[in-house]
Amino acid sequence: MGFVNSEMLNLHQTLKAPLNPISLRHFATLPPPSQLPPDPTAISNFILQSNPESVSNSLNTLTEWTPHLVHTVLKRLWNHGPKALQFFNLLDHHRSYSHSSTAFDHAIDISARMRDYKTVWKLVARMQARRLGPSPKTFGIITERYVSAGKPDKAVNVFLSMHKHGCPQDLNSFNAFLDVLCKSKRAEMAYKLFKMFRSRFRADTISYNTLANGFCLIKRTPKAQEILKEMVERGLNPTITTYNIMLNGFFRAGQIKEAWEFFLEMKKRKCDIDVVTYTTVVHGFGVAGEVEKAQKLFNEMVGAGILPSVATYNALIQVMCKKDSVENAILVFNEMLRKGYLPNSTTYNAIIRGLCHVGKMDNAMEYMDKMKADGCEPNVQTYNVVIRYYCDEGDIEKGLRVFERMSTGDCLPNLDTYNILISAMFVRKKSDDLLVAGKLLTEMVDRGFLPRKFTFNRVLNGLLLTGNQDFAKEILRLVSKSGRLPCHFKL
Repeated sequence: MGFVNSEMLNLHQTLKAPLNPISLRHFATLPPPSQLPPDPTAISNFILQSNPESVSNSLNTLTEWTPHLVHTVLKRLWNHGPKALQFFNLLDHHRSYSHSSTAFDHAIDISARMRDYKTVWKLVARMQARRLGPSPKTFGIITERYVSAGKPDKAVNVFLSMHKHGCPQDLNSFNAFLDVLCKSKRAEMAYKLFKMFRSRFRADTISYNTLANGFCLIKRTPKAQEILKEMVERGLNPTITTYNIMLNGFFRAGQIKEAWEFFLEMKKRKCDIDVVTYTTVVHGFGVAGEVEKAQKLFNEMVGAGILPSVATYNALIQVMCKKDSVENAILVFNEMLRKGYLPNSTTYNAIIRGLCHVGKMDNAMEYMDKMKADGCEPNVQTYNVVIRYYCDEGDIEKGLRVFERMSTGDCLPNLDTYNILISAMFVRKKSDDLLVAGKLLTEMVDRGFLPRKFTFNRVLNGLLLTGNQDFAKEILRLVSKSGRLPCHFKL
């Protein structure tokens, strides 16, 4: 569960000990390797706390491996990249199990997230050698990771070279690539590529909808309208998805009047208005502060015989929390339960965030427990919300306890979790807190996350200024050894 324990929570007494590589403490009493059950929680916890040799011996004794079990374990190890890849590679030599294409896609995604592109392409080659792919989905993962790493030009080259890896480009993969660029707010780049290749791939309604949505995401609704006009001129008919994209675009750009007029025009033209349309207007008016109108439209939808979805309830709950009151949001939540809807993590996270925002942290924790009891496991966003609010209130010890709780369950911390806690360690300007920040920094690197230059430099400078030069040097040595150093830093 990381280095956070009761000693650390009591003024971090253990932090003055010499720095050792971060090790994972006991999660639970595990059975001997020969008796390791095919349970994903037990397996992932065993992998997290054990050395590679023990893991290798245990994996080989278990013969009940299935693609689903491997998929589940990889998902549980998602935020500990090195351990996830260790598990994948050890199991790759199992005598009675062979990895599926899905498992390879997971490993490729994890490697790309860690920006270990050399491993990415080795895995692609292994897939190809075993005739498991790579598939358009594989290349969708790789291009998305390159774009998120700020390498869109590299992503374009990867898309154009798909055929060299035995995966010809087609319209579906082209649309998926446009979607990656648009969702990363690179609609202009997507549109240039679209104009270059639309004839080759015979662009369809999905292509145009994707581009329109991309321009709506960056609040350029006039350009989105131009895209849709071009679509009609080329003989393609708009769908309800097309109209919903434009409607959402108007709300996103703060063009409430235009959104309302567009919605009325949809009604006038007798468009097949669906639950997505109403969810969009409910959320849009709510975010604009017109909660009564949002509620009225919700009721209108029900009156029109369109059943709200969980997403519709989520939209109403979110705007209630932000623009009205969390008490009213809870009333909607309870109504949702009475009508037989099953809330998801988004529903619970909205309520928990709303309670945290008004300082009702105990109630937020109760909903977190309720969430788990209802079979909806808290996700990393849930934990991050609670940790952030505890830290913002200056109750850092409680934030650390929640952080400890993450690793004892099924949810490992992500990069945001570490950044939240590291930032909190600078509030009180205490030497012990900066030692904790240093430990957090090394743990996040150990788990495959690349710290931002600002975070890395801030921690090392903080340690230097508080007389912890030896600790700073040891951190620099460990991080440099891992190859995860974000910038050149001299001590």
